Order: sequence, then C-alpha cells, then structure tokens
Amino acid sequence: MVETMSISVTKTTHSKLKDVDFNHLPFGKYFTDHMLVAEYANGEWQSVEIKPYQPLALDPALAAIHYGQSIFEGIKAFKNDDGEAVVFRPYENLKRFNTSAERMCMPAVPEEIFIEGMKQLIAVDKDWIPSKPDHSLYIRPFMFATDEVLGVKPSDTYLFIIILSPTGPYYAAPMKICVEEVYTRAAPGGVGFAKNAGNYGGSLIATQIAKKTGYDQILWTDAFEHKWLQEVGTMNVFFIIDGVAITPSLEEGTILAGVTRDSALTVLQEMGYPVEERRISIDELIEAYKAGLVAEVFGTGTAVTISPIQELKYQDTVMKFDVGSMTIAPELKSRLDDIKTGKVPDVHGWMVAVR
Repeated sequence: MVETMSISVTKTTHSKLKDVDFNHLPFGKYFTDHMLVAEYANGEWQSVEIKPYQPLALDPALAAIHYGQSIFEGIKAFKNDDGEAVVFRPYENLKRFNTSAERMCMPAVPEEIFIEGMKQLIAVDKDWIPSKPDHSLYIRPFMFATDEVLGVKPSDTYLFIIILSPTGPYYAAPMKICVEEVYTRAAPGGVGFAKNAGNYGGSLIATQIAKKTGYDQILWTDAFEHKWLQEVGTMNVFFIIDGVAITPSLEEGTILAGVTRDSALTVLQEMGYPVEERRISIDELIEAYKAGLVAEVFGTGTAVTISPIQELKYQDTVMKFDVGSMTIAPELKSRLDDIKTGKVPDVHGWMVAVR
C-alpha cells in the first residue's frame, strides 16, 4: 500500500481536445488526454502515474483474458455553477469497487490511489468536462489480473487504471423494456452484486434478442421462478405503485448496490414519498397495473441518472406509461442535477471537489 501519495505526471504533447465535437458526445466514444495507472505486485501497490492515454501491451497468457478477474466502476464529474470540478459520491464507488475486488479475489485499492489519483487525473484533464445540461465527464476506474501464466487461481499481479470520457445522455428517449424469462443474470451465491466484467458479457445475448424485437433493454428476473424482478440492463429499477416508491431488495446479493439507487431512495423520501426495498414479482406489478395503481416506472444508474420507462412487456401483457404525465421521475432527476451542479446546498456531503 502506498503510504504517501506520490504520483508521477507526464503530460501529452498533443491534446485531442480540439478534435472532439462537444455538441455531439455519444456515451463512451471519446477519451481524454491522460489516464492513471497503478501496478500491484509483491503484495503492494506501486508505480502510480498519470500519463498520456495510450494502448496497453498485453501478453496472450494474461490471466484476466482467460479467467475473468476484471472489475470496474462508473462515476461522474461535473462543473458546478461556480465552474468548479466536482465528483458525485466517489467514496461510495470506492467502497463498491473493493467489495467487487473481494468477491473476485483481487486486492483492495486504497483511497489515496482511487480517490486522490482520480482527483489529480481530473485536474489534469478538467477542460474536458462538458458544461451542457445532462452532460458530464464519465470516470471509469477498472482493475484486471496481469499474471502471464495459465492456471485457474487468483493472479498475483494487477493493473488499476482510470480513464475519463466526456459524454452526453445515455438514452436519448424513454425506454421500452421486456421482461426476461429464459436467461439469468445472477443467482444467490453468485456475483450479481459485484461490478465484474463477466456480468455484462453474460447479459449481451438476452439484450441483443430484446433489441431485435423492438425493445431497448430487459428486466432481469430471478434464476429459479423467473418472476421476481431484479434490475434493468445496466440500471436499478423503481416502481411508483399507489404512491409508494418500490425497488427490489439487495438482500439476495443478485442486484448491484447502485450509488444512484441509494441517492434516489434518499431524495424520494425528502420529496415525501414512502420507499420500500423489497421483493416484488411480475405478477404483483401486473395486478397493480391493471388496477391503475402503477403511476411510473424508471431506471436509475450512473450513466443514465434517472431514465423513464414508457413500455414494459411480459409475455402477452404490454404495460404502457405516459412519460409526459410523469412528475416523480422528472423531479427526482431535477433534484439530483441541482445537487450535482451546486444549485442547491449539498446537505448530504455527496459532492467532492477537485482541487
């Protein structure tokens, strides 16, 4: 573990900033001029540096490629109304990152590398932070195994890297979702709560099938009965039923503990809505919909923030929601945006300044 934070900084001689159209920023397409890299070897973190963004040279026997020891996080930085760079709840992401690391038999990354390294990297590339509404600087910390040997065991060496990407809205329009009944994302005892690469690789085929039938994403269900609702694609999900905000519980370890999810639970209570974290089945949801009790459905996540759902399909039942008449999701998004941009006081201490 690094006792004192000493980061070597090598700046690029040619910035890509002028080559990027900030009026058109698809998610995850453009990357800033620099990245942070730290190596783990001999039981400690070392060689922490910020250097020009560049390709990696990887051995064909790299352990991460063969055995899947790879985790990541998603965080966002903004410019507040004073022009200061601020990051939304990065300490929660550090906590979740190290929870994922523990599950995947990987070393924890210390705060002085994850948080302080991130802040120094953003400071170097602060001109890349978009200032338009619904735009941000997306932060992607990730770690993967780097042993160059075949054999199913935890690696002894790792790379931790942070890259930055200016981005606009993840979804341009309200989503259409179908409920998944064949494929399974996670089961109790598995790695559903960890943000590891395999979770996303395993989800692709179901999502691809859904898109071929005209849907944007899928709502995952449990592995045994395929009726207990989990999460939507890359998001947690909320249902406003009879004035109560309900989101699936984290207790079974099959759902990612979303930072935006947690923030939404707090703000919804401040808005005066009762919140429930519990099991909810597709049968309960359909029954409530037919009774006219489901007012809104929306996803929450770092990339999407708050994303309304306009249609939800399960077998022959299609539930449609009037996004234009929704009031809770838009107000929730507005309140979170106001906290991030400094329009209202940050009473929760969620924003971390980059200085």
